[in-house]
Amino acid sequence: MTAFTERDQFWMRWAIALAENAAVEGEVPVGAVLVVDDQMVGEGSNRPIRHSDPTAHAEIIALREAATALQNYRLVNSTLYVTLEPCVMCVGAIVHARVKRLVFGALDPKGGAVQSAFQMADSSQLNHRVECVGGLFAEKCGSLLSEFFRARRGGGRKLSVK
Repeated sequence: MTAFTERDQFWMRWAIALAENAAVEGEVPVGAVLVVDDQMVGEGSNRPIRHSDPTAHAEIIALREAATALQNYRLVNSTLYVTLEPCVMCVGAIVHARVKRLVFGALDPKGGAVQSAFQMADSSQLNHRVECVGGLFAEKCGSLLSEFFRARRGGGRKLSVK
């Protein structure tokens, strides 16, 4: 079991708040925060529906925002906090950006590209390795997704920001 720091918990709570806002807006509840030297430099929540953009995942939005803020597409010495295990597209972007560390909440058994469906971050074919740790607030992150999809199928309570 990985020991998460208080700062890890702080930043993941921030990502969870972003995910909750995404759910209220009708998007799949995923949030991401990119941090350098304990400062937020980029954040995002899922927006594919609102932006009519299949690449508008929370991680991609956070990476774009951080790259703009830092005026550099290389995000070395950064940590990305995301509520759901990233997909293939997002892991590719994380590797290309040279993110140092990835901390995620819930596993994604169908599309996760860190340890569930694929193990891209460990691939010897890639020229950068990202330190990946999962499971921070996994139950909370997973329940956000479960509640969202249950509500969309008509079997759950209406989501609201707390």
